[in-house]
Amino acid sequence: MKLILTNDDGIDAPGIEILEEALRGAGQLIVVAPAREQSGVSHQVTTHAPIRVEQISERRYRVEGTPADCARIALTHIAPDAVWLCAGINAGANLGADIYTSGTVAAAREASMLGCRALAVSQYIARNQPLNWDQTREQALAVLPRVMACALEKGDFWNINFPHVPENTPELSFCDLDISPHSFCFHQDGDDLIYSADFHARPRQPGRDVETCFGGRVSITRLTVGSSPRS
Repeated sequence: MKLILTNDDGIDAPGIEILEEALRGAGQLIVVAPAREQSGVSHQVTTHAPIRVEQISERRYRVEGTPADCARIALTHIAPDAVWLCAGINAGANLGADIYTSGTVAAAREASMLGCRALAVSQYIARNQPLNWDQTREQALAVLPRVMACALEKGDFWNINFPHVPENTPELSFCDLDISPHSFCFHQDGDDLIYSADFHARPRQPGRDVETCFGGRVSITRLTVGSSPRS
């Protein structure tokens, strides 16, 4: 079984290395990832310029493009017979409305549109806390095989967010997307407007992904291409 690994933090980011470790026994892993960070680019694709693709080892490709570009190239050119595309592990959560701006989620969405099973996985970073990649590794090893064994309908893909938990593998929770908008504002500095938001104080609907992940459980949301998440 072939699995494509990609991300939006760049091919040298620690998160994709952790993802490789977690999925090493799942099949043949092929890394097709952006050459540099592409956070927040959403589902942007490159159609009016060449995309440089450099093969840097037997199953590792550096792409001068976006996460969605990587998914397209991987599944149409490099490994069209791959059965999974896994995007991440993102440094920072992708919850609720974040799925529309996240490059990580866009890669999984593109793969699902192309008929491939897919998931996006991200690590929430609590306020004033360092990101502990060892903790992320433990969660990935425990959680990803269980999620990938679940039935997934064509056109669906998983969005997984790990909580910032100090000990033990946290509880898994299959939940819906929180559709609450971010609380944000713009501060004026001369002619410039500066975006301001408190990610940790964002609104949260009871039982949905934001509250679930912030509350210490793994949030697992099944998203559907082209429409709202499935209930």
